[in-house]
Amino acid sequence: MEEVSLRAITPDDLPILFTFYSDPVSVAMVGMPPRDEEAFYAHRAKVAANPENETRAITVGGECVGDMGSWVDEDGQRRLGYWIGQEYWGRGIATAALTALIGELTERPLYADVVTTNVGSIRVLQKCGFRLLSDDERGPDHDPEEYTLRLDR
Repeated sequence: MEEVSLRAITPDDLPILFTFYSDPVSVAMVGMPPRDEEAFYAHRAKVAANPENETRAITVGGECVGDMGSWVDEDGQRRLGYWIGQEYWGRGIATAALTALIGELTERPLYADVVTTNVGSIRVLQKCGFRLLSDDERGPDHDPEEYTLRLDR
């Protein structure tokens, strides 16, 4: 297994992250519309300005291969998400990085939303101890195209 680590995101990471976030296959996996370059950088500046947000670059051998973030939603729940460049999928990187991030974050529970067809991310979250919430647990306004997973420990 390659050595996976997390570190602060630097300005030098943003162009590579924009490339990852622009990949049509990756965009389809998360079910979000892609941002153009201006919107991507504006979003990153907004995220970086909020002290409640936690963001990390995921590195392998010092090379940025993706990123992870955690934020508090409008209901006060701490959520997290991650994005790995497609060329790095299937190598255990997301699992190792998520394990490291949840070790850094002390707040529980943690939540993650995943498109129902994103089997790889669902598996990563489950390997890291997240469990699928039932429709009743998610409430009446949940998106039927997404699963919500929660980590309590």
